[in-house]
Amino acid sequence: MKDNLQWVEQAWSDTFEKVKFTSENISARFPTMTSDGIYTDSDRLWGWVVGFWPGLLWLLHEKEDYAPFKDIAIQREDTMDAALDEYVNIHHDVGFMWQLTSIKQYELLGNEQSRTRALRAASHLASRFNINGRFLTAWNKNDVNDADPKGLSIIDSMMNLPILYWAAEQLDAPRFKLIAMAHADTVLKEFIRPDGSVKHMVEFDYLSGDVKHYHGGQGYDENSAWSRGASWAVHGFAMSYQHTKEERYLEAAMKTADFFIDHLDDDSVPYWDFRAPRDETTPRDTSAGACAASGLVLLSDLAPTEELRQRYLTAASDILASLYKHYGTYGDSSNQGILVGGTFNYPKGLGIDCSLIYGDYYFVEGLYRLKNKLETL
Repeated sequence: MKDNLQWVEQAWSDTFEKVKFTSENISARFPTMTSDGIYTDSDRLWGWVVGFWPGLLWLLHEKEDYAPFKDIAIQREDTMDAALDEYVNIHHDVGFMWQLTSIKQYELLGNEQSRTRALRAASHLASRFNINGRFLTAWNKNDVNDADPKGLSIIDSMMNLPILYWAAEQLDAPRFKLIAMAHADTVLKEFIRPDGSVKHMVEFDYLSGDVKHYHGGQGYDENSAWSRGASWAVHGFAMSYQHTKEERYLEAAMKTADFFIDHLDDDSVPYWDFRAPRDETTPRDTSAGACAASGLVLLSDLAPTEELRQRYLTAASDILASLYKHYGTYGDSSNQGILVGGTFNYPKGLGIDCSLIYGDYYFVEGLYRLKNKLETL
């Protein structure tokens, strides 16, 4: 297997050089998606994407010890204090925001201020737990459909649970872990279909906790299989198993991973929705591929048999290699993103065939994990 992963070192080197170049222009901004190759800047400090740029820089700095990446990441994290202090607009995505920034800085540098930031963010997330429905509410308002945001939860939430597991360990406070597990159990029950496909949005009655409606969200419809939602489930359940060792989470990660892998074609990068009508113009979503691939590398360490571990590692490698070879912007100085071919919100016609900062982040994280594997093989 090691021989099949030799491309990873070149991909890592090319990515480092690419970000070295683009960081001089992106620098102290919060990139979201590209327009004509240039990353637009988030105008909301509490927007869910703000952690991905500094998080990406931390991963590269950890391996390459390139001080400018560290300096930008710290500056961006400091700026995010405004969102924590404002409080009222931040939502369930605090894990995306402070897991990748504050916890990473604390792990690498021991910064106590970063630790406190992440603990505050975890406390905020825990406060969003609906005790009757045993779920974490998603947004503070809902611009997607007519669902009541007080009872709305989304599959993206699985990626935010690690900040609760981390807080439980840091404070020796099991309440954080219990909330995370209660929510994961609700996702397992209400979001994961018997075939391993995933629903995006579930609306609960916020008083009784009963399910009111399933919504398509960013998928084609409520019965479809939005590929980025599938990637959130694969990756999120793998992390929940990593933190809890509860077998039901490993089973969910493998079930959703098998669906994801079995619905890829020779390109190894998913279309934006596995069940949407398809023709020659149907876009793929490289961000879904990158997130799933990084989760699959993790799952290849957790799966119970050698056959399964090889299945998930091979799938991860195939996806990441295709992203690198077919969707990478290496040598293209006009494009600030690492990957093209991302699809933000197809039903609304937003961000089609562009670079997405979270796609870039999970691509780097996937390479980071594969690189770590290479170093131990």
